[in-house]
Amino acid sequence: MTSASVAAPAGPSVRWVLASLSLSMLLSSLGTSIANVGLPTLAEAFSASFQQVQWVVLAYLLAVTTVIVSVGRLGDLTGRRRLLLAGISLFTVASVLCGLAPSLGLLIAARAAQGLGAAVMMALTMAFVGETVPRARTGSAMGLLGTMSAVGTALGPSLGGVLIAGFGWRALFLVTVPLGVATLLLAHRHLPVDRPGPKSRATFDHRGTVLLALTLAAYALAVTLGRGGFGPLNAALLAAALLGAGLFLRTEARAASPLIRLAMFRDPVLGAGLATSALVSTVLMATLVVGPFYLSRALGLREALVGLVLSVGPLVAALTGVPAGRIADRFGAARMTVAGLVGIAAGCVLLAVLPGTLGVAGYVGPIAVVTVGYAVFQTANNTAVMADVRPDQRGVVSGMLNLSRNLGLVTGASVMGAVFALASSTDDVATAGPGAVGTGMRVTFAVAAALIAGALALAVRGRARAGNP
Repeated sequence: MTSASVAAPAGPSVRWVLASLSLSMLLSSLGTSIANVGLPTLAEAFSASFQQVQWVVLAYLLAVTTVIVSVGRLGDLTGRRRLLLAGISLFTVASVLCGLAPSLGLLIAARAAQGLGAAVMMALTMAFVGETVPRARTGSAMGLLGTMSAVGTALGPSLGGVLIAGFGWRALFLVTVPLGVATLLLAHRHLPVDRPGPKSRATFDHRGTVLLALTLAAYALAVTLGRGGFGPLNAALLAAALLGAGLFLRTEARAASPLIRLAMFRDPVLGAGLATSALVSTVLMATLVVGPFYLSRALGLREALVGLVLSVGPLVAALTGVPAGRIADRFGAARMTVAGLVGIAAGCVLLAVLPGTLGVAGYVGPIAVVTVGYAVFQTANNTAVMADVRPDQRGVVSGMLNLSRNLGLVTGASVMGAVFALASSTDDVATAGPGAVGTGMRVTFAVAAALIAGALALAVRGRARAGNP
């Protein structure tokens, strides 16, 4: 099998390439966030429990998490254009199946297929940037993709609420069909054709792929099942994930053409980039887990105001993504990665201190600081990691970046939620008093600041080892 490279387009066609990649990122992030708002309606429509309809969200998340690295590698080997087109097609067809599903089981299966398509889109969009965008504009392109991801995440809940109220739950999934068709046509027209690269003996690592998928699935289930509890099933799944990780590392060390070359982790920029991405995503999830409870229980806001305040973060992310990319291009990705982490750490400290005395303003201001720091960090970190990756490894490294982010999010939902509950000294945060929730808020973001301090140390160490000033 040969490795695939892509001829870089020149001139105005780069804009159309970025347009198709941006729509791919928008679709995949919209698919992640739009279903959550429909869970109560789905429970009623299918006469199902919350635990059962929760699989509508989990199936998508698990599909993305388990295969994102593998599809990135497959794109490196077989051609990124044809695989991206197949991923967009799968996502679109699965959206139709979700909207027409006659039973909850079939809806969950269709959501898993939709997640597979989303994994392809997430893994290959960043890989395409390295092939099609001039190096001097890479940061701006990464910032644009980050903006589209934030727009999709922010748009999902509000758009979903309108669609359910006006057309019913099926509209949650059918709304992505015309957007998927438009994305497919645009990508087919403007993405550069795959060109065969030099002869290579590389083959697809089926054994490593299966082991990694099972390991990631076991870990994701271990930290998401039980709605915050940790019982025997969670412990067994976590043990299975550890065993799977050991078997995967052993397999990759012996494979002739491994899915992930372990020697890649000797690169200080890649190692630090993946670790910091996971830590930052863990902290970012704390704002989504803690925010609604603090605003409603401690500050006494009603549902509409809670939703309005929670939209500040995604809105700021959408507005700062492209400027953050331009800043990374101008001042250097490595330097701005550190600057972004400093901003997130400062925001976490402020979140631990200000809301108790300044109320809503003391929450909104620090959240804006965290979000701006995150936009700068994510764009700069992605740019730094992808800058010097070999062409035949861009897909798998892009997949690894997305995987580190996803693992951070699923870990944060469990770990930061547990920290919040423990610090609030209550079994049920939903019924906790304002004082207990306020204490939980302060402790959670103090822990978050400590995690970001660890990420900052990793980033500085990685820069020093890579020889960056």
